[in-house]
Amino acid sequence: MAAKTRDYYEVLGISRMASENEIKKAYRKLARTSHPDLNPGDKAAEERFKELQEANEVLSNPENRKKYDKYADKWRYAEQFEAAEAANAAERQTQPGRENSRADGARTGGFDFNDYEFGGFEELFNRGGRTRRQPTRGRDVEATLELVLEDAHRGGRTTLQIKATDICQTCGGTGVVEGNRICPTCCGARQVLNTKPIEANIPAGVRDGATLRLAGQGGTGAAGTPAGDLYLHIRFRLHPVFTVRGDDVETEITIAPWEAVLGAAVQVPTIENSVEMKIPAGAQSGGRLRLRNQGLNKRGGGRGDEYIRLKIVVPKDVGDEEKRLYEELRRISNFKPRNTNQTKGEGEK
Repeated sequence: MAAKTRDYYEVLGISRMASENEIKKAYRKLARTSHPDLNPGDKAAEERFKELQEANEVLSNPENRKKYDKYADKWRYAEQFEAAEAANAAERQTQPGRENSRADGARTGGFDFNDYEFGGFEELFNRGGRTRRQPTRGRDVEATLELVLEDAHRGGRTTLQIKATDICQTCGGTGVVEGNRICPTCCGARQVLNTKPIEANIPAGVRDGATLRLAGQGGTGAAGTPAGDLYLHIRFRLHPVFTVRGDDVETEITIAPWEAVLGAAVQVPTIENSVEMKIPAGAQSGGRLRLRNQGLNKRGGGRGDEYIRLKIVVPKDVGDEEKRLYEELRRISNFKPRNTNQTKGEGEK
């Protein structure tokens, strides 16, 4: 028996009435403490981070959240479950004798609609009023692919595992076995849910929230009909250094008071490596500098920019000589820190 998934609201430490903003804040706060890049080698933190991502993926999407509130950890199969129940209701009306047979099969086989996706057949009506099913193309599948920022920037091939419908091998997609008994494997659904590997080509410069379509990589079609498509929803993992702003990225560096006053040349991180950047004299805390063409690759060519946000930090402990110099500076300086005219300034490069 599979382990039950933890309640997503419990994972994020929020109530079931939490707003979208509360969900976002809770996720970002918890994700920062558990991010693998900040906890190298810590398997527990890695699993915790994956759990937080999964909870956020569901609850931050209004449609997925509705499904989760109704079906809990089986929310991914909400549409299939409802479609299957509707089909069964229609079948019981047209073939009342099948109802008990299907119910018996469900009890003996331990069948649970939530364990299956349904698709590949559509209802048609003969002139005599009896219902029959016509094979159709396979069901489309949706999946979320999480990418680190660097991989989205570079692009490339990746392999992922998806769950998609396949023809039941026990009954050959008929739903019944010898003696016209309900198939014990698919319980009459004609299809089962399997996991299969998919290789996808991720274009350089793909963005968070984009959807990639992989034709023919979805559920298997019935009776030789075409397979469905796979729709990959791209999500960026929380990055420990950069924040994405469209085509641009932003990061923060700390500088010493004397670097802010006198100017300095410092190394700053970029997506691909690090570069030297000049801090202009008189730089202010909170000011931003720009590194042109150091942002994300664009699908049409070119790159965005990188913005460096400055933060002035002061030493907590100083030696006697340093303290003496600071006291001398206080004595001779005419600088008035509460005078806003003396604290304005922002540079770009």
